[in-house]
Amino acid sequence: MSIVTVNTAPRRVLADLLPRTVVADILLVVGAAGLVGLLAQISIHLSFTPVPITGQTLGVLLAGSALGWRRAGLSMALYVVAGLAGVPWFASHASGYAGATFGYLLGFIAAGMLLGWLASRGSDRTIVRSALAMLAGEVLLYLIAVPWLAVDLHVSLAKAFTLGMWPFVAGDLIKAGIAGVALPSTWRLVDRTTKS
Repeated sequence: MSIVTVNTAPRRVLADLLPRTVVADILLVVGAAGLVGLLAQISIHLSFTPVPITGQTLGVLLAGSALGWRRAGLSMALYVVAGLAGVPWFASHASGYAGATFGYLLGFIAAGMLLGWLASRGSDRTIVRSALAMLAGEVLLYLIAVPWLAVDLHVSLAKAFTLGMWPFVAGDLIKAGIAGVALPSTWRLVDRTTKS
């Protein structure tokens, strides 16, 4: 009788390649929050919606997948809480309660955690799986953000999709593509380096 063992431990994420210390985890969490804050400054306001085009979601996609779900959740929560407390790193150097766009900030936390969870199961190792994971993160983000927008603006859900999602789909597909290629490419580089 043979016994087959299955390794059920989650696969590592990129951040796990660093030594696991409290200091390293803090630096990763703060650094990821800073990356999202920096990318938020790439901001284009549209006349017909309170939601700007920003680089934030690219940061969420990258940080979520690279950090794993716990660190990603902490980093996105830090980004939101620090911004609410006055750090001017929301879009266009804004801070404080974000009103209509607050649902996006909450979506960043959920999307980051989902992407980290998926990455720990290997979604960041191939371009196809990584791109699909990035799209899943984007969908979760909008599932939180758009209803919040509808409630805040007192508009229908259909109108909220028109204001808060449809204008951003093309840009989000580009961001998902960039992140979907970046993560597997980084893993290939790591694999080459460790084999050398």
